[in-house]
Amino acid sequence: MKRSSTSKSSRSSVQQVITNKGYNKKEEEIIDWELRPGGMLVQKRDSGDASSGPVIKIKVSHGSYHHDIIVPAQSTFGELKRVLAQETGLEPKEQRLLFRGKEKEDEECLHMVGVKDTSKVVLLEDPASKERKLKEMNRNQCILKAYEEVAKVRTEVDKLSEKVVALETTVRGGTTKKVVDKEFLVLTELLMVQLLKLDTIDADGEAKVQRKVEVRRVQSLVDTLDSLKARNSNPLSNSNNSSNAVSVRTKWETFECGVGSLNAPTTPLQSCTKITHDWELFD
Repeated sequence: MKRSSTSKSSRSSVQQVITNKGYNKKEEEIIDWELRPGGMLVQKRDSGDASSGPVIKIKVSHGSYHHDIIVPAQSTFGELKRVLAQETGLEPKEQRLLFRGKEKEDEECLHMVGVKDTSKVVLLEDPASKERKLKEMNRNQCILKAYEEVAKVRTEVDKLSEKVVALETTVRGGTTKKVVDKEFLVLTELLMVQLLKLDTIDADGEAKVQRKVEVRRVQSLVDTLDSLKARNSNPLSNSNNSSNAVSVRTKWETFECGVGSLNAPTTPLQSCTKITHDWELFD
């Protein structure tokens, strides 16, 4: 019993000495110690340390940019990625974090791998994500380029459309003066040039829709010119007896790209030659 009492007293004095040393180390840093049932002396932890805990400042290098990130010392790399997402605009799945030259997994804790205050971490963008963004950027540039090319064609078609309207006013105005056929041919050729330009535009998405709209517009103008040319060559069609008017329409063929083009009629023309089976024998 006496021996046990001495041991207990000795243990208490050791605890008191260490505690006093903790107080004397730094005035602003007070360390509380506690004795575990097994006899191990450990630093006492408050119940609130797990939720708040000390924070550290990490220097994150991202290319030519540097970020000072403040996070709890016991955070994981996954939590650090979520903080960096707000700073860099990169989603956590698009980030790769390297510490001391090795990539770290999301579930690894900062303090467990040696990350301390003012430690340096390297942020890299995931190559697959970077490639996807590059493809998306190139695609957007192609769409923008297609928009610009379609817009240029639309401007030219607007000018030609005004000339078609002027010809239509002249032909349908009931004047006895005919319009020279060359004017119809020139306008038709100019419209076909614009149609060929539309055929060469590599468009996708909304730009492809806009291209189809212009294609149908050009085709409609060419059909109008064909009708005006036929009516201009037959002035009697301007009278009330319009049933004798000749209607001429261009036949169009639609390709896989959706652009119409001129094409010869697919139905064979009937031959005026009559074939018989009357054979004549020669010597």
